[in-house]
Amino acid sequence: MSYVVDFKQVSTVGLESSPVAEALAGLRANEARYFMNKYKHAFTVVPASESPSTLDYVNHILKEEREIVFAAKPLETSRFQVENIKFAYVFYEDGLALNVMYTIDNPKKRAVGFKLSEGMEIPKELEGTFKFARQKSKLAGTIRGSFFVIKGEY
Repeated sequence: MSYVVDFKQVSTVGLESSPVAEALAGLRANEARYFMNKYKHAFTVVPASESPSTLDYVNHILKEEREIVFAAKPLETSRFQVENIKFAYVFYEDGLALNVMYTIDNPKKRAVGFKLSEGMEIPKELEGTFKFARQKSKLAGTIRGSFFVIKGEY
C-alpha cells in the first residue's frame, strides 16, 4: 500500500517500529517537502516488503561501490524519476534514510546519500569511513548527512 508523505502533518505511519520513529518521520517529511518545492513531485513511499526490486537496486549499488551491507531492517522505499534524475530511497528501522541520485545523462552527478535521524548512532557499516555534516530542519531537527559518488553504471 503506497503512502503519499505529508510534510505539513508529520506522521509516523509505516515507521512505528523504529526507536527514533518521530525523527525518522520528520526526515521523511523533509524529503517530501524538498521534492514538492523543487519539482512539484508528491513523495510517495511503499513498504519495503512490497518493493524488492528497489531494495535489490540499492543493495547492488552499495555492495558494488563500497562493500556496504546494512544490518538494519528496511521499512519503506520510494523510487521515481523527476526530470533527468532517477531517485531511489530506503528508510531503515534504525533511523537511516538512504537515497540514490542517478542522473541519466551526466555520470558526474550520481551519488548515494546517507541521512541520520536525530537520536540515532552512526551505523557500524558507516563508522570511520564517512564524515557527517550537520543540517538543521524544522521537520527533522538536526540531520547528519554524508554521501559518496557513484562510479559505476547501474
